[in-house]
Amino acid sequence: MSFFYQIPVQQQAATSPVKQLSVNQCYALKRHEEMLLLHSKQSLALPDTAAFAFEQSARVVVLRLFGDALNWFALNNVLQLCAADTALACRLYQPHPELSPALELALPTALTAAQQQQLNDLAVRLDIELVYLPTAPVLAKPGVLVMDMDSTAIQIECIDEIAKLAGVGEQVAAVTARAMNGELDFAQSLIARVGALQGADEDILQQVLAGVPLMPGLTELVNHLKAHQWQVAIASGGFTYFTEALKQRLGLTATFANVLEIADGKLTGKVLGDIVDANTKARVVNELAAEYAIATSQTVAIGDGANDIPMLKAAALGVAFHAKPKVQAQAKAAIRHGSLLQLLYLLD
Repeated sequence: MSFFYQIPVQQQAATSPVKQLSVNQCYALKRHEEMLLLHSKQSLALPDTAAFAFEQSARVVVLRLFGDALNWFALNNVLQLCAADTALACRLYQPHPELSPALELALPTALTAAQQQQLNDLAVRLDIELVYLPTAPVLAKPGVLVMDMDSTAIQIECIDEIAKLAGVGEQVAAVTARAMNGELDFAQSLIARVGALQGADEDILQQVLAGVPLMPGLTELVNHLKAHQWQVAIASGGFTYFTEALKQRLGLTATFANVLEIADGKLTGKVLGDIVDANTKARVVNELAAEYAIATSQTVAIGDGANDIPMLKAAALGVAFHAKPKVQAQAKAAIRHGSLLQLLYLLD
């Protein structure tokens, strides 16, 4: 049975489609003048309209939209950019019970780079999350996720917190910000920041670790991926003191980070061994995939800083998370607000 409805955009502007549609149902949606037309196989509490034609085209690309600001007004604007008057298949997609459903639009043809940029700009203006997915890793198949640590897996920059306790907080934070924006070579900036910590008491590392706030959704994301036979790792320009603690706490596959030299209970201001930089982080993606015989198409990386860009490009799906503009511009997808668990919206 088919039902056809009209959604006056101005009257329903602030209403979320998530509140009126159902998960596990398929719909067709099109723009018509100042309203949206909806085809449903179930009865809905919406005004009726005349039947309209639509084709069940093969899905070439999907758009997934989510976020608290998602409403019919935003959806109308998205359709205006990418579909004109064409009816598109749509559904609600809820990959985890702790996530609100996302709205998925199936596009029969790929969008141009210019159209994709217009959609990204629109998403920023409307304060919604929108991801364009020509392909997506499959949750039900083994995969690998490599995460940055500072400001991605956790909510702080550890070196900045160490520096505050060491009395050089402002000096180090200024260098960190420039490094994450890509204004400074990462290795050189790390040497300079660690050098400023010379003579600091080793105990401040434990003080920082004791107060480390995990990024919301981290634990749930890791547990969900591990339950589906995924390998989850951290590759960080930060320090093993913190990455190893996270590995034990979360049961991660592996972590890669820099080693702070400590002598007689004091930080020496030096890093031991090779520095884990942007190129190292990128290699980790491919090395873990090879080690666990995981297809390249099943690799995901997520991070926020300029030194994450090579890692994001190395993965089949590289996601900028709460990231600087330079990182968002070069990543395949971006999540600008909300929890890490939302990464699941980007998987099939």
